[in-house]
Amino acid sequence: MAEPGGGRPVTVSDVQQLVRRKDEIEAQIKACYELLEGQKGVGMHEPLVDAEGFPRADIDLYQVRTARHNIICLQNDHKAVMKQVEEALHKLHAREKEKHARDEAEALAEAMSQKQNLPQAFAKVNAVTPGSPASVSGLQVDDEIVEFGSVNANNFQNLQNIATVVQHSEGRPLSVTVIRGGRRVHVGLTPKRWSGKGLLGCNIIPLQR
Repeated sequence: MAEPGGGRPVTVSDVQQLVRRKDEIEAQIKACYELLEGQKGVGMHEPLVDAEGFPRADIDLYQVRTARHNIICLQNDHKAVMKQVEEALHKLHAREKEKHARDEAEALAEAMSQKQNLPQAFAKVNAVTPGSPASVSGLQVDDEIVEFGSVNANNFQNLQNIATVVQHSEGRPLSVTVIRGGRRVHVGLTPKRWSGKGLLGCNIIPLQR
């Protein structure tokens, strides 16, 4: 059988076809061995002549010789097809690896492009207390803040800007936009009194740019 592909990429179907061919050859080899076994257990190397040098009369010499010849040919075919299976699998694996690398490069390029389109963050959440207003709103540690009410990267000077917005918005929902995992996420945060300290229950630090 010619090597699968013949100028086109190897497919899973090619490999399956080769494996079927391998199975067929193995079945034929088994049948030949069974035929030899049926001839008084004559294997591949037992003598076909008697003690006096005459052809043995108790076995079908033609059948034995044919079976032995077929086994040798089939074993060579088997070796060749196993080599083809190995090569086809190798090519298939190499192509999968190449496709995976290409997909990863595309995903990275897309992520980079998205990152370039994302607004600039000016602060980062580095702690959120469970049960706090910040926690209830869905704010998470490592969220990078791009908008906190009216505060954004253009007018942010220090954390006092955020503190002022929080004090003036007690009991009223604030629109907060963060970057999380390379994506823009909107959070509705309502500063209010709770069992813990402050009105938010999270810690925010300025980002060094």
